Amino acid sequence: MTATAIVADTAVGSASRAPVARVYRFELVKLVSQWRIRLLVLACWIAPALFVAAVSRQSTLPVDTLFGRWMLATGWAGPLVMLGFAGTWALPLVTSVVAGDVFASEDRLGTWRHLLVAVRSPRRIFAAKTLASLTVLVLLVAGLACSSTVGGLAAVGNRPLVGLDGHLLAPSDAAVQVLLAWLCALAPTLALAGIGLLGSIALGRSPMGLLLPALVALVMQVAQMMPLPVAVRVALPGYAFIAWNGLFTSPVQLAPLLIGIAVSLVWAVTATVLAYVLFLRRDFTNLSDDGSSRRVVVAGVLPLVGLVVATVAIVAATTSATGSGIEQDKVQRSVATAFAHLYRMQTDQLNRPAVTEDQLKATAACTKAGVSDNAEGAGNDWRCVVSWHLPGVAATGSAVYQLDITPDGRFVADGDGPKEVNGYFLVRTRDGDAPNPLWQFDGNAELLPTSKG
Repeated sequence: MTATAIVADTAVGSASRAPVARVYRFELVKLVSQWRIRLLVLACWIAPALFVAAVSRQSTLPVDTLFGRWMLATGWAGPLVMLGFAGTWALPLVTSVVAGDVFASEDRLGTWRHLLVAVRSPRRIFAAKTLASLTVLVLLVAGLACSSTVGGLAAVGNRPLVGLDGHLLAPSDAAVQVLLAWLCALAPTLALAGIGLLGSIALGRSPMGLLLPALVALVMQVAQMMPLPVAVRVALPGYAFIAWNGLFTSPVQLAPLLIGIAVSLVWAVTATVLAYVLFLRRDFTNLSDDGSSRRVVVAGVLPLVGLVVATVAIVAATTSATGSGIEQDKVQRSVATAFAHLYRMQTDQLNRPAVTEDQLKATAACTKAGVSDNAEGAGNDWRCVVSWHLPGVAATGSAVYQLDITPDGRFVADGDGPKEVNGYFLVRTRDGDAPNPLWQFDGNAELLPTSKG
């Protein structure tokens, strides 16, 4: 007997179906009454503040993490460091615990028949469970964002933030961009939630349903580390977890971010619809039936594989993305722009006469593994020579940087002389020693040619 037949039998007579709002409140109470959910809520609302505040007071910073080197300079760097960690580990794990278990728990407890008799509508049960899990996930994400922001501001203060191209964001602008970055992270979180719902329904009592979102997120992270074509990279649902860094350049690198968000939302809707179809076809009269493996493959796996192929084809057809997206002219433009902004910051630190980017006219000549023309691709074998001019000075200044560029376009520029410019970690200012902004800095080479440098 199918779920539809059960509903037809139980609906005989004058009994009415329970309203969705009432079922939603019931499912929400069930979720938050679980000890592991309560522990997650407490952890997400308390632990980030303690972590960011503690790290911000250390002399050794997580410089290998995006914005980690600025945690001593501004409180707005803390929530961005936490966002990088959350996209890699925290959000996939909490999504697995919440969405990956919301349906499977009924299989383990054998309570489907009781729930169907009480609600009298599988559709309303699905809607209520989905909305309840979504509510808890939003609460957890909000906790991570708010807690890390409070911790950073309390430990360091409301100060300007240095963007990925070296330009300075006022505290109010930094606050807006940080909020937008966390909101953008909701899209891939919803995609993982949809996959969690699908796994919870399709795999039933199997622990693989609980682990599915985390495993999918891990596969996406490994894929982002590989030298994939840019059309494939931005068409994966997890790309929005890292594309938010485009919000911290000027102009904002919107195209990769918007594509990543759109792909994530399409995945969220598709996976949720597939979960809904499988749920309505479940046989709830057989307590040992977790669903047909053939049905799982046909109605679950194959549509998602087809979705990957379709999104890659659409991105390739609608953008000018070719190869890795990391090209010589993009790298040179990004390095020169960041250097010009940071040179002005160093000039202010050293109490020298002010200079503008237009006056500096900074340029960069970059090579990769000795290739000076049409170099491209990720790697730690990039070398750039930055040149600039100072007003009233005939000689041309130059500085050397060694670059390590990751496949997603992010790079770390490590100063290699002269020592007066980028050879020392600290510079002596009128207020004492301070970090040298030109010694080592982060940057981002835009994968899609959508903004002008």
